[in-house]
Amino acid sequence: MRVEDRLRKKDRSATAPARLIVVGLGELYVSTSPGETLITYALGSCLDVALHDPVAGVGGMLHAVHPRIELDPARARAEPAVFVESGLPALFRACYARGARKERLVLPIAGAGHSSDMERDHFEIGRRNLLIARQLFWKNGILVSAQDVGGTGSRTVSLHVGRGTGMVRTADGGSTYL
Repeated sequence: MRVEDRLRKKDRSATAPARLIVVGLGELYVSTSPGETLITYALGSCLDVALHDPVAGVGGMLHAVHPRIELDPARARAEPAVFVESGLPALFRACYARGARKERLVLPIAGAGHSSDMERDHFEIGRRNLLIARQLFWKNGILVSAQDVGGTGSRTVSLHVGRGTGMVRTADGGSTYL
């Protein structure tokens, strides 16, 4: 791609109408629209994985609820984004289908929290979500570029597709740029 074409592509993101896409529980969304911002709210034990390829202009987001598909294999086939184990491969495949390449991916993750009442958090869903994700990343040679995981607070995560910038906002008003 010529430099002029890349500049024109970047200029479109400044003029494209802004559009907010909410990625709900157990959903994934992939976009090549530079004016879109992907956002997911109220991450507790759920895991958010955001992907961005700055060259292809592809952005994607997964809001996975449960770690393993063995919990409900039929649901995993019908709704792969509900599970980290099936949602991550689905997210990567969807991004690759739109031109993303593994070696260019910027990949922040967030969430995987736990209850402040550790006696009530005996299933440790957040910890298990993160463990499965890390196993899949390691197995596939994927590097995480930034993370805001664990703890007890709720998080809201956003990713601007055109700029590739992400942010995590916590319930206590804090924010981290990804």
